[in-house]
Amino acid sequence: MGYKSAKSQSSIELLITLSFGLLILLPIITFAFLQISTSNSALSTTAAQQVANKISSTSSIVGSQGPPARQIISIQIPPNVNAIYIGNINNGIGKEIIFNISTNAGPSFVIAYTLLNVSGNLTSEAAEATYLINVSAMANCPTNPSVPCVYISRYK
Repeated sequence: MGYKSAKSQSSIELLITLSFGLLILLPIITFAFLQISTSNSALSTTAAQQVANKISSTSSIVGSQGPPARQIISIQIPPNVNAIYIGNINNGIGKEIIFNISTNAGPSFVIAYTLLNVSGNLTSEAAEATYLINVSAMANCPTNPSVPCVYISRYK
């Protein structure tokens, strides 16, 4: 009898010790996961800003050369991008490149401004991947033929 009670006592002591260890580690693990999630959102936002700036600077260069200038660039869309708007939030003519990104705090917008009118459609390119983008100076913008613009679309 004494041998079995000693075994069960040591088992209970080990169980209690492990339980205390898990109780101490659980908040630390939770905090680590929250920090990793926050840093992933920050990385996505920074990467989206770099891509938006690349599109903006390329459109300024192409637009300053005038029609029929065109350039094809490679961009890598980061994770958590919901939508990409060219020109304005309605994909009309404007001077903005807007990335809508999901973050821990909710949706966030990353905006790069251009010197010239831009328009285009990159709605299907919001998935995380690498794309070839066609940046073309046009005398008659496809979204409004009476206005010149730099048109941005996926290279096909």
